[in-house]
Amino acid sequence: MGADMSGRGVLRRAVAGQRRDVVTGSLLGAAHQTGEALVPVLIGLIVDRAVVRPDGGALALWLVVLAVVYAMLSYGFRFGARAGERAAEQAAHALRLDVVRRVLAPHGGAEAGRPPGALVNVATEDARRVGAFTMALTLGIAAVVGVVAGAVLLLRASVPLGLLVLVGAPVLMALGHYLARPLEHRSQAEQERAAHASGVAADLVAGVRVLKGLRAERAAVARYRTTSQASREANVRAARAAALQTGLMLTLTGAFIALVALVGGRLVLSGSIGLGALVSAVGLALFLPGPIAVLAWVGAELAKARASAARIADVLAAPGETTGGTGEPGASGAASASASGRGASAAAPAEPADAPASGSGSASDPGSVPASAVRVAEVLAAPGEAAGGTGESATPGSASASAFASGSASVPAPASMSDPASVPAPASASGSASGPASVPAPGSTSDPASASARTSASAPAPAPSSVPGELRLRGLGHAGLDGIDLTVRPGEHLGIVVTDTADAATLLRCLARRCDPDRGSVELDGTPLTELAPAALRSALLVAEHDAQLFDGTLLDNVTAAAPAGADPQPAMDAAAVDEVAATLPGGTAGRVGERGSSLSGGQRQRVALARALAADRSVLVVHDPTTAVDAATEARIATGIRRARTGRTTILVTSSPALLAATDRVVLIDGGTVTAEAPHEDLVRDHPVYRTAVLT
Repeated sequence: MGADMSGRGVLRRAVAGQRRDVVTGSLLGAAHQTGEALVPVLIGLIVDRAVVRPDGGALALWLVVLAVVYAMLSYGFRFGARAGERAAEQAAHALRLDVVRRVLAPHGGAEAGRPPGALVNVATEDARRVGAFTMALTLGIAAVVGVVAGAVLLLRASVPLGLLVLVGAPVLMALGHYLARPLEHRSQAEQERAAHASGVAADLVAGVRVLKGLRAERAAVARYRTTSQASREANVRAARAAALQTGLMLTLTGAFIALVALVGGRLVLSGSIGLGALVSAVGLALFLPGPIAVLAWVGAELAKARASAARIADVLAAPGETTGGTGEPGASGAASASASGRGASAAAPAEPADAPASGSGSASDPGSVPASAVRVAEVLAAPGEAAGGTGESATPGSASASAFASGSASVPAPASMSDPASVPAPASASGSASGPASVPAPGSTSDPASASARTSASAPAPAPSSVPGELRLRGLGHAGLDGIDLTVRPGEHLGIVVTDTADAATLLRCLARRCDPDRGSVELDGTPLTELAPAALRSALLVAEHDAQLFDGTLLDNVTAAAPAGADPQPAMDAAAVDEVAATLPGGTAGRVGERGSSLSGGQRQRVALARALAADRSVLVVHDPTTAVDAATEARIATGIRRARTGRTTILVTSSPALLAATDRVVLIDGGTVTAEAPHEDLVRDHPVYRTAVLT
């Protein structure tokens, strides 16, 4: 897109993008109009040269010429209209893509203050109106050629008549433009009202279950009736303005043609022109209302297109929620890792020796995610906000990420979390721990020598700089958050409990970079998020919010929307207990879930959304309250499944669920906007009253 984000800029780009079809349609339309203007002239010549003085040969010749002209104007209209329609449809399609790209842009902001229905209206009706102007433009250019051709032919027949047309036609065009100005304002108001009505309708349909539960159907219907009536009244006012403009133009055009006929008749009576010229003049006088009326219609279409283009420009020029960032994740990870002084043993949590081994799997490179699938995920992972990524995350640690997941690992039993000494110790990236793993209390560092001993029989551990997934918050301050300092180690399974829901929402927005913090920073592998390209960031870090939406498709399509190409979605589906959901659908995983998952219950929708987030296989996954509508037994299964599916990957659970928190390495409590406690779940439940209240009540 060009730099000009005004309504006129949108119109210019729409026309320039279809210049080939516009030029083709205009030329063929001009041929059609020229042929139409030639027909009365040829008839006049036939009258003068083959009827007044009978001549069979001349009559046959001129009839052949007339047939050729008819063929020219017929095919000119046919193929010219085809080119114009093609330009209109392609221009509208290009604008729809521009609007959708802007809405899905990683930096967000397009949806601010606009309900989904309004954005849909902009991407459909407004785009159609702007696209239709390219067709109107081809017809307008052809009409101008027709008026000029008629005037020239009239000048050849009679100079006074030709001058009359040359002076009168521009005056009519100026009047048409002046009369169209009120229509432009009415059209813009009509579109605004229609968009608002669409937005209200979309909101009501999305919340119909809630409305029925609250028995608020009457209030909802009354609200929509009021909005719909306002839209109808705006539409009626716009239609009245269009009818008035069209009626006035037809009246002025009729008066102009009557004037031409009157002057032509007086010239015939005075003997200035002959019988054939009279026939030509009358025919041209009857022809001219056509192109002049087209010019009036073009003016009305231009008024509508300008109003719609201004609305499209508002969306395209909407400021992003975040700005800047061109780097790739892990670009400065080496410096960060070496400065922190961590050993290779801090790479990932190891399994306890007494835990059952699980199957191994290779972690796919996030950079292999198809752009189309990721674009869908950007909308689905969080409402109105991109949560997937479109750029490649070609970090130096991609190879070690695969090594992370290639070894066998297991999920620590929740009971093992009761003793700080039994917290799973970080292991090397090459395999599972070979013996009991004990680490100091949270906050201390493990002994690199012991880590080396545990992995002496395995492949060398990757250097810390090549291990992706470290997330660090340095003095983070934004809205209610104040000075959050937190380091999430690569491969760690971390729980975060936030006592204030507003603070939780703020934290998620900062982690997803839907906003940049007022103070401090968030770093991924040593690089501040503000320095990372949004698409590259989302290819490495996924924030799956609580109210993620499903789309109308099969269950499997929803799960694999953001998955790497060729990846097996079954582990993610097993982890999220989606097999139970598939069992309730006709067709199993091939069954359709309906628009926004309407055929599923709330808990089923949560499980499918969680499976989608797990299948995306990002280096860092942040999940917000993924099981609030799930029963306790299924929640316990999911807690174990998430731990298993995310082995070797950094996972953050922002939740108050005891089942999920019990399966984490440690839990951080944020109360009053600051970190107030940090320990295993069982220790916090036993020792911290605020935590106990937040989690168990």
